Amino acid sequence: SESVCRNISSLNKYKLKRKAVDRENVICLFSESDFYFISFLQEITTCLPEYYKWTQYLFLKLFEAGIVYQKEALVNWDPVDQTVLANEQVDDNGCSWRSGAKVEQKYLKQWFIKTTAYAKAMFDALSDLPEWYGIKEMQANWIGDCVGCSLDFLLKVNGEVTEEKLAAYTYTPEAIYGASHLCILPTHRLLHGNSSLKEVFQRESIPGKDSLTSVTAVNLLTNQEIPIVISATTSFENFLDTKIGIPSTSAEDAAIAKNLGISFTEVIETLPNGLEKVINSGEFTGMTRQEALKALTQQAKNKGIGGDLTSDKLRDWLISRQRYWGTPIPVIHCQTCGTVPVPFEDLPVVLPSVTTFTGKGASPLETVPEWVNCACPRCKSAARREIDTMDTFVDSAWYYLRYTDPHNTDRPFNSDLANYWMPVDLYIGGKEHAVMHLFYARFFSHFCYDLKMTKHKEPFHKLLVQGLIKNQTFRLTSTGQYLKREEIDFTGTEPVHLKSGEKLQVTWEKMSKSKHNGIDPEELVKEYGIDTVRLYILFAAPPDQDILWDAKNDAVLGVQRWQTRVWTLVTKLIEARTSGTMPNPELLNKKEKAEARKIWEQKNLVISEVTEYFIKDHLFNAAISRLMSLSNILHQAPRPLILHSAEYEDALATLCIMIAPMAPHIASEMWKGLAHMHNKLCTHHNWGTDVLHQSWPKVDPEYLQAADVVEMSVLINNKACGKVFVPHQAARNFEEVHELVLQSELGIKHLQGRTIKKAFLSPRTALINFLVQE
Repeated sequence: SESVCRNISSLNKYKLKRKAVDRENVICLFSESDFYFISFLQEITTCLPEYYKWTQYLFLKLFEAGIVYQKEALVNWDPVDQTVLANEQVDDNGCSWRSGAKVEQKYLKQWFIKTTAYAKAMFDALSDLPEWYGIKEMQANWIGDCVGCSLDFLLKVNGEVTEEKLAAYTYTPEAIYGASHLCILPTHRLLHGNSSLKEVFQRESIPGKDSLTSVTAVNLLTNQEIPIVISATTSFENFLDTKIGIPSTSAEDAAIAKNLGISFTEVIETLPNGLEKVINSGEFTGMTRQEALKALTQQAKNKGIGGDLTSDKLRDWLISRQRYWGTPIPVIHCQTCGTVPVPFEDLPVVLPSVTTFTGKGASPLETVPEWVNCACPRCKSAARREIDTMDTFVDSAWYYLRYTDPHNTDRPFNSDLANYWMPVDLYIGGKEHAVMHLFYARFFSHFCYDLKMTKHKEPFHKLLVQGLIKNQTFRLTSTGQYLKREEIDFTGTEPVHLKSGEKLQVTWEKMSKSKHNGIDPEELVKEYGIDTVRLYILFAAPPDQDILWDAKNDAVLGVQRWQTRVWTLVTKLIEARTSGTMPNPELLNKKEKAEARKIWEQKNLVISEVTEYFIKDHLFNAAISRLMSLSNILHQAPRPLILHSAEYEDALATLCIMIAPMAPHIASEMWKGLAHMHNKLCTHHNWGTDVLHQSWPKVDPEYLQAADVVEMSVLINNKACGKVFVPHQAARNFEEVHELVLQSELGIKHLQGRTIKKAFLSPRTALINFLVQE
């Protein structure tokens, strides 16, 4: 339901009431989930006050910690949705992720979460996430090298203190006592926004040149007062627009200071042994640069004026939205008291009913004066509520914690429950979340850890980046217009436009309403049955690869045939045991006992491999393939073996149990048949309960006894590609197995000449997985 609320179409555009749309979407999702046999016991709905009350609670905790702030900023404006977008929500072409409109730049006063305060901690913690394949590198690149920090300055004009504050970045905070000036870009908000100093800066700015202004900045760490320069020559890396000029550590800063006649002090001295120490820096004089860096940044953090190590590329999270469908920001603006947080006991601040959507950029909440106008919690005088709402990514940044305790009315979640369930064992999501949702989720998890609400910093132990289910799209070559299937003539060798006869451009793309290539799951279920649809999706490809959807292909027919085959196996066993002949394993001849032994061995091998595919590699297609191989072996068994063999009965029961998570309906029916069967030979199964309540099969201890050689399964990029026999004494040694596989015929064919990034050995299941460069 969290995803339902985040994907509702623009309410302004369609003039729809949010509550009604949300309710209909959630009801629809619940009904479909029952239909597809998906559990919703831990359901949360982020658009309901019962949930977003606690989003507001966490916002106030961030406010208390000084990690939420409001400032005027040049923001990304979506002219269609009439709202602000975070930088991450603008694509490489400068278009909105939601509406697709070309994004505009606009100055507005906005709310930010200071994610940069956790940049260094989050960057360093990536080393604790070995199973974030691919995504870890993307997050590291997004955060950047955390080598500098921002520090706050107070601005003055002609010696008079103003209300303006300015944060400026430096790569060398240990040299802050040597700061000579601040540099700002000619495009800075102080020249183009709504600053009280705008006229001064515009009057004193000389286009194309470095301009020394009459505005000065007080360094709140050193209390030194330095001038502000509007610089046309300074290099502003990445997203920086304000830098601290420190001549001791930058030749560029020194040149600007000398050219403008700004005095400065040397603060770095190099000793004969090459060691650098800090000088002329007050109490920090005599420290090494590294010692001074640590001490100065800590002092800045203690004073609440910056000091958090971050990169020059990471910006704070802009969360203000001029939308109705978002969590209300729980602050009140009072002319006497300023910005006042809503008291915790007054949460939630509930969204009012809105009937007027202007579509003109102002928040829809502004049209409800009886909601906006309120009393200040402190002085009780007339005040106004904040009319912007939070980015819906804020709600989805902590939902995994609420899942552990979804009905708690006293707190966001019970810490004991969160500590029991967290971190999430497996997070399934697309790469598009790498630098938005996953980054924000990690931030909130680190923050809750610091508040001692949890005992873990990281929210997700392992990531599985799933592929997309794609379907065919049909476009007019002349215009690029996407066509619906009913607009296409499929009677010829190639599809053509029904009206014009024009040939079409046919491609496989992600399912989308706008591309008319979506599929109604209910129709598929009605045609094939839910178990067949589930098995086909799992069997069509490994979960990290895309599926080209074709429900008419051999894979669907193969899955249907396999279900029929397994059903037939169960039917034959029940018929044999009800034929009137009592089963007796002693009646099996030598050949039949050898075949029973083979079935026993294959059962154990399949248990070990399928278990590994399920819990470690998540290769459900490979798991289904191995279960198919076991069913083929059982299908070849002669009637005496079916009647008298406990191994056959146990293997078939095991097959049903392992099918159950993927095809629960047919597995339950088959298990019910086996449970009611007379003359059973296996007593270790819990025949009195449903298949979904059976213990997962385990490999028999006898099978685990040492053998001369081990059949080692070899995977490349999580895909099974064959087996290699290795000596038993080498099977648990990574280096030996690694080398033996590389020297084998399989290794020479599939791995020779390729770059191996990493390899993982699982001695317990005799499996080695090579991750290679594609």
